[in-house]
Amino acid sequence: MSEAAPVRHFPVVLEGQPALVTGANSGIGKAVALGMAASGADVVVNYVVDPAAAEEVAHGIEACGRRAMTIKADVSDEDRVKAMFAQAIGHFGTLHILVNNAGLQRDAAFHEMTLAQWKKVIGVNLTGQFLCAREAVREFKKRGVVDQISAAAGKLVFMSSVHQEIPWAGHVNYASSKGGVMQLMRSIAQEVAPLAIRANGVGPGAIRTPINRPAWETPKAYGRLMSLVPYKRIGEPDDIAQAVAWLASDAADYVTGATLFIDGGMSLYPGFATGG
Repeated sequence: MSEAAPVRHFPVVLEGQPALVTGANSGIGKAVALGMAASGADVVVNYVVDPAAAEEVAHGIEACGRRAMTIKADVSDEDRVKAMFAQAIGHFGTLHILVNNAGLQRDAAFHEMTLAQWKKVIGVNLTGQFLCAREAVREFKKRGVVDQISAAAGKLVFMSSVHQEIPWAGHVNYASSKGGVMQLMRSIAQEVAPLAIRANGVGPGAIRTPINRPAWETPKAYGRLMSLVPYKRIGEPDDIAQAVAWLASDAADYVTGATLFIDGGMSLYPGFATGG
């Protein structure tokens, strides 16, 4: 089984740009929140469960010399999203970056999938990204560009998945939500680009997080997983955090409406590497 990748260094390029990261108390969201802080941003840590874990992330942000706050809010609830943004903006003065990371799975065979399972996944994974992006764009539009801070008025990063492209039997609700995230991001990007607001997506493949532990925690499971990954290693949360920090920085100022797949080649359909 592959060892964890070494922790990487982040360039300090987001100073003066407060960021809000949803679902930031564990997994990819935690790595992204800490990566934002290592890149110079103050960070709002959104969570729904496990406040102690959210506080631990906040302490990690503060250890980077940045300010942090935690806010409990279900991103599928419009009133709670509005209250979260009002609290965050009231605390930090503004927001420059939104990372729409919160997401979940409720897996079932299609013929057994309940409407509740469908609605829960679509509500958090897709509607939640819409609600948070809408509040962020309202703030970005109101404030406009601050030249000495960033070339853009604001940056939106939508967490998608390789499954915005790759069908996933047994996970119809999840794959549908991620396909929707892709078109949500692209349509927003098209609309807000004239306002100097950038929107991009990140499409992770197999990443070493607690949610998918059974897929990588044993050598046998890891071997099966690697049959889907041409690069032959599992992704680490920092692989995603690095990409998000770059997309939020002025180094990516001419990038909007794009999805950056971070998947070790999973989206290359490795089953066809020998001709299918």
